[in-house]
Amino acid sequence: MKNDKLKNQYRINDQIRVREVRIVGDNGSTVVPTRDAINMAREQGVDLVEISPNANPPVCRLIDYSKFLYQQKKRQKEMKAKQVKVEVKEIRFGPQTDEHDYQFKLKHAKEFLEEGNKVRAYVFFRGRSILFKEQGEVLLLRFANDLEEVGKVEGMPSLEGKKMFLYLAPKKAGAKKMSQQARDREAAEAEAKEQAKQQKEVEETEAPANGGLFANAKISADALKKLTEEE
Repeated sequence: MKNDKLKNQYRINDQIRVREVRIVGDNGSTVVPTRDAINMAREQGVDLVEISPNANPPVCRLIDYSKFLYQQKKRQKEMKAKQVKVEVKEIRFGPQTDEHDYQFKLKHAKEFLEEGNKVRAYVFFRGRSILFKEQGEVLLLRFANDLEEVGKVEGMPSLEGKKMFLYLAPKKAGAKKMSQQARDREAAEAEAKEQAKQQKEVEETEAPANGGLFANAKISADALKKLTEEE
């Protein structure tokens, strides 16, 4: 189904029924009658592929259509591979977590953040231990401060029922959680940028007079440290 969708995206050879087309290549571009362009493609043993149907005249390339589709499919895979998939890892504490357990969980949280995942740390209060909620808050602030080199806080510790949560996101550029819809939208935007890039390459081969042919279709670590010291 994906291949059929890609094939139907471009017109080739006799499917191109305009009067004339602009052929672009390594040696520049030229406008010729469509019939002549198709004959040129046949003589070279390739296809006439329409890459910018909305241009005036439409822009085409002389290229093997199978090779062209392979290149397009390869670009789509590369764009998809660049999408960052982020998981949310949980770290659980008790209000009176000992130092050894704290350091063990700190190490794991650092690994999670360095891998590009988010961390949701929380302190769970059982029964009367809710009386130690201030102690749990201090623990989470210390946790955030110890991870300041690899993670950034998305919100101060907040109590929800019997749990106090703290959310950390990786500092590594581009690491963010996206829904499937957002990932699809990003892929579409990336594909649109790729097509715009192709059009720009075409535009650069034209005379300056035709330059207008294609329209260019919280919290800081210092604050956390200060809060921890005050506690």
